Amino acid sequence: MGCGSSATTLIVIRGNSGSGKSTVAEQIRAQCSGVAVVGQDYLRRVVLKDKDRPGAANIGLIDLVTRYALDAGYTTVLEGILSVPHYGDMLAGLLDDHAGNSFCYYIDVPFEETLRRHATKANAHEFGRAQMASWWRERDFLPGGVEQVLTSGLSADAAAAKILKDAGLDRQSA
Repeated sequence: MGCGSSATTLIVIRGNSGSGKSTVAEQIRAQCSGVAVVGQDYLRRVVLKDKDRPGAANIGLIDLVTRYALDAGYTTVLEGILSVPHYGDMLAGLLDDHAGNSFCYYIDVPFEETLRRHATKANAHEFGRAQMASWWRERDFLPGGVEQVLTSGLSADAAAAKILKDAGLDRQSA
């Protein structure tokens, strides 16, 4: 089943916990009108209070919400860890089904840098080094080379600007 239209844009931003995915997604929304942000953490942890495991209910919900936003005409940013073993099939289906342009990015940041970034977040007290290490997946790229890799040398502002330019959205304003 297809989703979106030739006029919609899907942007997928993946990476480890603390890599800056949510920050970049919100910066894109702040700089561009008509943007829906679908956050894995919000749907999984807040809406469903679901565990991150293969076949979990949140995977279908993330897919459904992303498709709904695209079908409603939104530029849609899907962001999250979205590990390949758990979310890879859903992401492949979404990318295959989307009728418009799709852009995928993986924020590849060293573990120590993710810890530093995490310490600046409002929810830093909720989990720390040990939990982040247990979630860590080194260079968990989607198959087929569909993702552009954004490294730690790129600030959140620069990453958002690059994504907006790549998607041809850099001339819009919020």
